[in-house]
Amino acid sequence: MLPIRTDACDLDFLALGALVHRLDPGQTPFRAARSFDIHVSGGEYNCAANLASCFGQRTGIAAAMVDNPVGELIERQVRERGVKSFYKNFEHDGVRGPNMATVYSDRGCGVRAPVVFYNRSNEAGALLKPGDFDWASIFGAGCKWFHSGGIFAAIGSQTADLIVEGMQAAKASGTITSFDLNYRAKLWKTLEGGEAKGLEMMRKIAANVDVLIGNEEDLQKGLGLEGQDVEHKSTLDPHAFFGMIEQVKSAYPNVKAVATTLREVKTTNRHNWGAVLWIEGERYVSPTMELDVLCRIGGGDGFASGLIYGLLNGLDPEQALRLGWAHGALLTTFAGDVSQASLAEVEALASGGSARVQR
Repeated sequence: MLPIRTDACDLDFLALGALVHRLDPGQTPFRAARSFDIHVSGGEYNCAANLASCFGQRTGIAAAMVDNPVGELIERQVRERGVKSFYKNFEHDGVRGPNMATVYSDRGCGVRAPVVFYNRSNEAGALLKPGDFDWASIFGAGCKWFHSGGIFAAIGSQTADLIVEGMQAAKASGTITSFDLNYRAKLWKTLEGGEAKGLEMMRKIAANVDVLIGNEEDLQKGLGLEGQDVEHKSTLDPHAFFGMIEQVKSAYPNVKAVATTLREVKTTNRHNWGAVLWIEGERYVSPTMELDVLCRIGGGDGFASGLIYGLLNGLDPEQALRLGWAHGALLTTFAGDVSQASLAEVEALASGGSARVQR
């Protein structure tokens, strides 16, 4: 099992990443939209918010913040979720920024896929660099788990270096480190140095990680490992995923666990859903369930949150995997990126519960 700290800690979980706001017109395509909901999001923040609001953990987010009304909106939602903030503050010039990034994402329906696009121009999060956070103070107060992700690593010229700085400080204090690879081809194309630069930064980060989260494509393209062609498959084979673990262990002997979701998309609103976990040489595979999906955004972060909760709290790996699998599934039934589930609902589904009406 992972060596989780058992002493008194200020935080159970700390995430480092970029906060964004997502504009969601529901099933209406953006080109026809007249209104939308606003969701505060960010892969790393989603995990912190899920762990706080659903799982009752003490969590924090280290991120950039801008002093304008969009920043205030985001700050309020972060507080409402019970997430402690550690902000590097930026002054907005009233015209061009720096900005809190905007994500535009409709939900699609049936045979019409969701469409996601971004405005990350002059993003405050991309300006973050080593030295922007007082890791000695943060980890000195005690933190059990530190987490970041591949999208944040790729948005700025020094964000990957900041992740490495945070992870090294975390490990020096006995904190578990995790990283969601989140390979994004479009984002890597914007890097100075392209794919080669992306691989270099991800490998540097992975050398400091205890728990890796990512599917076959993430492992292949994000870390440059060899594997089968995943671009033309409709589903991921858990045995093929486990087959890549030996490569991971050979390249990164520091990695103690690797996990991923398995998703087969039949239509926008109908998915087959599963998950797998490798931890210290042992393999675990969840059941597969058929999901009726309202909004798929954040499902992977929901899985990571439930898995981390289980591992943080000393549950056996199979239980931890099932909690992640169940929580990720439930998250697809809500609008927005952050969980609205209760722990009781997650535990019931993880143990084989059904959708029968509760009276």
